[in-house]
Amino acid sequence: MVRLPLTSAELERGERLGALLRRARGERSMLQTALDARVSPETLRKIESGRVATPAFPTIAAIADVLGLSLDAVWAEINQPGRDDAPSKSRERLAS
Repeated sequence: MVRLPLTSAELERGERLGALLRRARGERSMLQTALDARVSPETLRKIESGRVATPAFPTIAAIADVLGLSLDAVWAEINQPGRDDAPSKSRERLAS
């Protein structure tokens, strides 16, 4: 199966998702959050860092449930451009 490259919009949405999950996790450990959601800590780390920009729906649903986030809230947050805590790498390149 050939996987198409992600668009810049998908990459930015993945970055927003990762930032949202990090904020929602707060002081809770990544390990405990991953175990409670029944995903690997490596998967959660990749999602939070934006390396997995399009994670599977059941994965996000499980993590959101553990963090007390509604899927509606997650969807609304990640689909609003300009809501990042930090500029994306592509925006940094454009600014320099």
